[in-house]
Amino acid sequence: MNNKKTLMTEGTIWKTLIRFAFPLLLGGLFQQLYNTVDSWVVGHYCGDNALAAVSSSGSLCFLLVGFFQGVFMGGSVIISNRYGAGDREGVEKAVHTLVTFSLVLGTLLSVFGVVFTPTILRWMGTPENVMPNSVVYFRIYCAGLLALVLYNTATGIFQALGDSRHPLYYLIISSLANVVLDFLFVAGMDMGVAGAALATVLGQLLSAVLAFAHLMSGHFVVRISPSKLSPDRSILGQILKLGLPSGVQNSVIALANVVVQSNINAFGHNAMAGCGSYSKVEGFVFLPITALTMALTTFIGQNLGAKQPERARRGARVGILMTIGFAELIGVVVFLFASPLIGLFSDTPEVLEFGIRQAHVQTLFFCLLGFSHGAAAVLRGAGRAMTPMVIMLSVWCIFRIFYISIMVRLIPDITVLFTAYPVTWCISSILFFYFLKHKDWTKPTMDLEAKSKI
Repeated sequence: MNNKKTLMTEGTIWKTLIRFAFPLLLGGLFQQLYNTVDSWVVGHYCGDNALAAVSSSGSLCFLLVGFFQGVFMGGSVIISNRYGAGDREGVEKAVHTLVTFSLVLGTLLSVFGVVFTPTILRWMGTPENVMPNSVVYFRIYCAGLLALVLYNTATGIFQALGDSRHPLYYLIISSLANVVLDFLFVAGMDMGVAGAALATVLGQLLSAVLAFAHLMSGHFVVRISPSKLSPDRSILGQILKLGLPSGVQNSVIALANVVVQSNINAFGHNAMAGCGSYSKVEGFVFLPITALTMALTTFIGQNLGAKQPERARRGARVGILMTIGFAELIGVVVFLFASPLIGLFSDTPEVLEFGIRQAHVQTLFFCLLGFSHGAAAVLRGAGRAMTPMVIMLSVWCIFRIFYISIMVRLIPDITVLFTAYPVTWCISSILFFYFLKHKDWTKPTMDLEAKSKI
């Protein structure tokens, strides 16, 4: 297991983080590419109503998937910590428990999404003129959620063991396939939003198959064997204890975003399309921060597992400063070029106006968003996922919904809704700063300290 290429317990910290984050960044770019192609193709070949249907499904998709991604993050923290400690048996047991768990929950998630799609969309207040396309798109997307969950599980295993390259390779292949299928199904075969959803599902399936083929090949640090796919009760308990806070956090944030989306829906389909276009831009340009925070979580987990708390502390400082700097640079660029960026998805003046206004309200505060994400990544890697959950739950969900519910009624302008984001980013940053400043988060937690427990 002493594969130096996958260990983050030695070397220059900023170089180690960049080296690990760069493939994650490229992979995220390709992943965002096929999400963006869906919107671009649908917007140009099917019209603004179809674009609104696809765009408004984004927060709902994350609501279903985000919980399980957070839970699986608990497994990734255990794997990276045991890998840093040199515990091969613990790594193998954690990997097989995590895969078994994902198979069961991914299946349940797909069934739930397909059955309850119309109910959920009506609860969101989806306009009637958008509803038919929204139901079609989201139902097909849900049918393929098992593949998405399995791919995310495999990616988490790769990253926990220090390998960010293979997920990149599989994303490149699946993203290119998705782009080709988008044009074939939507532009060529006139399948509308159904074609866009089907292209996404097939792309996700391809990436999952490629990832698990490698994990089962015996050419990686750990080998997945079907005969070992049974949950270890002790490890499953640890995964849930570490992962449930992150899962609840993701779902709570997604739920808050669904509430925000419901308020956006009230301003009509042009607002839905414009804000959806901005969300695509934001997702694309914020990828360096996502990649850095994922690298930071793995870095902290491996170094604390290797009993190097001082290196973990230095890595936290370097990683958080890097996320702040990159985030603000990105925000300035989007602020200056909002018009051409939003214009990639629609040339309707009303749609452009909504997207540009959201960009101008939010992007200059990306430094606060970067700090919150960086601090949360550090604490998750240290096995302290409860703290980010409490902060995000209280600020990014409860306070954000409270703020929107009151302010939009007092001032019925969509700009007021946009301000909810920088306000809550500021509050969460203050709380995270206080915790990192005054608490010793490097002390071992009950779930990560004893090798014998795994």
